[in-house]
Amino acid sequence: MFQPFLQHLEKELFSRFHLIDRPIDPELEFKISQRSKNPAMIESWCYECPQFRKIRYTYINAGATAQIFNSVIYPNHQYDLPLLGIDFLAFGQKKILVVLDFQPLFRDPDYLKKYIEPMAPIRKKYNDLAQDLEMKFYDANQYFSPYLLFARTNPQTVIEQLFPAYQEYIQLYWQLVEKAEPKTDSTEVERIIKAQKDYDQYSAERDPASGLFKSYFGHEWSEEFLHKFLFEDSVPVPVK
Repeated sequence: MFQPFLQHLEKELFSRFHLIDRPIDPELEFKISQRSKNPAMIESWCYECPQFRKIRYTYINAGATAQIFNSVIYPNHQYDLPLLGIDFLAFGQKKILVVLDFQPLFRDPDYLKKYIEPMAPIRKKYNDLAQDLEMKFYDANQYFSPYLLFARTNPQTVIEQLFPAYQEYIQLYWQLVEKAEPKTDSTEVERIIKAQKDYDQYSAERDPASGLFKSYFGHEWSEEFLHKFLFEDSVPVPVK
């Protein structure tokens, strides 16, 4: 269901940026599970370039049981840009959840005006994809913008609305990247480094997908995938 989204992102990235492979542990890069009724395959890609220190995306294909596309783009530490976060999940044809956002590192008004407010006109066009759903695992006021797309939807809406919205959000993100000026003050750079590390720690501790990974690929592999690839700046929290 979400392969066209992955392909569009790849096409955009490779046509706009000089990407260099960022090594992934072979054990984490590709895996097939036979645990469930339908075999599940997970595959991941990771790159870097002068603008982005980490571009990662992952696809899980479990046939009709599950189709999942997840990506986070981390700007280089000289840029205070928000992170681009994509999380599309389909469990059959009737249970589809989509999340797309520019995830702000900071909440001060000038930052939000510069990087988040430009999303408003696009968000306004796609009200069906901006439902007031409860965030069970996250605080909506932390690392999410007021203009995120967050919806339970259906295959037709994925094709007719989500895909064009996705294209527009990505185009806007590239525009923000082009305009961004690198920080030269070490204090500002350190602040960005800390904010990105905090994001990884926060996300690793709350990501509901970890349970899904464990059901398909086992606890040990999933913990490594979570802390060594998805959120590599996170530190596992000791189990009491």
